[in-house]
Amino acid sequence: MKAADCFYCQENEQLYNLMIEIAKLDVSTVFLFKEQTYRGRCLVAYKDHVNELFELSDEERNAFMKDVAKVAKAMSLAFNPKKINYGAYSDKLAHLHFHLVPKYEDGPSYGSTFEMNPQNVYLPDEEYAVLIKKVKENL
Repeated sequence: MKAADCFYCQENEQLYNLMIEIAKLDVSTVFLFKEQTYRGRCLVAYKDHVNELFELSDEERNAFMKDVAKVAKAMSLAFNPKKINYGAYSDKLAHLHFHLVPKYEDGPSYGSTFEMNPQNVYLPDEEYAVLIKKVKENL
């Protein structure tokens, strides 16, 4: 996949149908995933069109993972999950990104792998705004 065909690079309607931009970080962008089965779920996408961690220099990789850790910490402070799951899939969408999925002991998929897009929980815009505010306050 070329950058011209990548919705992370193009920042097109397909991207914004799935998620809401929260902030630009040092080398990435953090988004709130619109499907909120896992309350507070975010995604961190690398700024450039690469597919694998090993395509980055040590410095670039460390900066990206610093962004990922920063978002995970913000999510932990904002939502107090029992655990945050990290998913780095891009079988069909070749752009380096991590799904950060808060897991709660009494919540969906606790103790197992999270569902990529269960399409069960969508929120009113006001509720997305509250979640985004909580993450931003802790970034």
